[in-house]
Amino acid sequence: MNSSTNTAEQEMLRFGQSVTIFIAILLILIVPILGWRVEPHIPLIAASVAAGGLLLLFGRSWDEVERAFVRGLQASVQPALLLTLIGILIGVWMMSGTVATLLFYGTSLFQPQWFTLSALMLTVIVSMFVGSSLTTVGTFGVALVGMAASMGVHPAIAAGAVVSGACFGDKMSPLSDTTNFASAVTRVSIPDHIRNMTKTTVPAFILTCIAFALIGSSSAPDMEALEALQRDIGQSFHITPWALLPLAVVLIAAFKRVPVALTMLLGIGSGLAVAALLQHAFDIRQWISVMHYGFSGSFALEDTARIMNRGGLQSMAGTIALIAIAFGMGGLLQHGGVIPALFRRLIAPIRKKESLVIASGLSSIGVNVITGEQYMSILLPGQLFADEYDKRSIPRKTLSRTLEDCGTLVNPLIPWGVSGAMMTGAIGLPVLDYAPYAFFLWLSPLVTFAFVLLPGLKGGALGLGPATSARGDAKNAGL
Repeated sequence: MNSSTNTAEQEMLRFGQSVTIFIAILLILIVPILGWRVEPHIPLIAASVAAGGLLLLFGRSWDEVERAFVRGLQASVQPALLLTLIGILIGVWMMSGTVATLLFYGTSLFQPQWFTLSALMLTVIVSMFVGSSLTTVGTFGVALVGMAASMGVHPAIAAGAVVSGACFGDKMSPLSDTTNFASAVTRVSIPDHIRNMTKTTVPAFILTCIAFALIGSSSAPDMEALEALQRDIGQSFHITPWALLPLAVVLIAAFKRVPVALTMLLGIGSGLAVAALLQHAFDIRQWISVMHYGFSGSFALEDTARIMNRGGLQSMAGTIALIAIAFGMGGLLQHGGVIPALFRRLIAPIRKKESLVIASGLSSIGVNVITGEQYMSILLPGQLFADEYDKRSIPRKTLSRTLEDCGTLVNPLIPWGVSGAMMTGAIGLPVLDYAPYAFFLWLSPLVTFAFVLLPGLKGGALGLGPATSARGDAKNAGL
């Protein structure tokens, strides 16, 4: 089985065949999802069927197509497991009063006119310490988006701030898996990789802060509604700093580099203990119901009920299905030979160094769009472009930075992307709602391309100084 699979991957499709499959997928996905605003599940299934049918038409056997899809599907197991645990954790934290306590204290401490900027900064700090955007969004992000409306901020804008801040740490933290992955793929040391990313990250982040400061200063919070929300929360839960214990457990475990799944389990276990001890929820049947269907409490205000009554395994079912379909389609494209044939042909005619950097960034974005897989958007362009960077004396750290700017940060903007689906599952808002306000995510690749194209910035953007070369960069990185 392995030998036949490897043979299928080595015998790449012709360039025209890859382009045909690529265009077919884009048409099937973009028109319904972006044009008609339908859920991405069925368009993704249709795109997978079209890709599989075209692969059969272009000479692949049914067994090869099936194996490619299954190999992609197998990679979805870990994200599906994490989403299951996140759904359960959100329901448990609602029952334990952890989120209610965050809301109560947060609405007391946050200045309404600076809410979006404060949300951005808070999630940046948390994500830098824990190195995970999903953990940050699934904990602090849930509370921040929940309190947004009462603070006079549209939830989609708050979600944009939360996702921007969470993804900052996912890109820049030495604890982040994507940071380590991009560093490993390009063979650049982590300190050099992070230091080099500041060239594009700092300008993009400054512009993001300005945008959220302007949005925040125009907010008009309803203070009476805010006070009513606090009263309703205070009457429904026992509010105490001890209710934040599950949050502390998760943050400490994440900082200690405990595996994410185990971190979520610790958060669930500590949440159940707090629910029993502080909220007097001793009924195990209630625990099971909350973990499966989500929390459902009685509140005086509809706004409070809308914020608090959510979570549970069932709430993640659609997102888990979406990720499974997206990974399956990604398997067809990767293991069916579509992506390698497409990008290797595109690399060949490139002559200028600046064009090569732009091509690697666009390739990373392209892999995001056609597969929805964040790691694939780093791995495939990283493998395909690394030798070309060396041949043209462009430092590998320029490639690793470009992959992070256009791979790690673009995936949460794709409705069928794994990160986008996870963000939607955690905060309960569609990608297309928060994407226009996730300024940091789309400013970063724009800054990357601007640095390459602007004459006065080309040298710094390419990482080329008077004494800098790919060989010297490799030596400094310990390669």
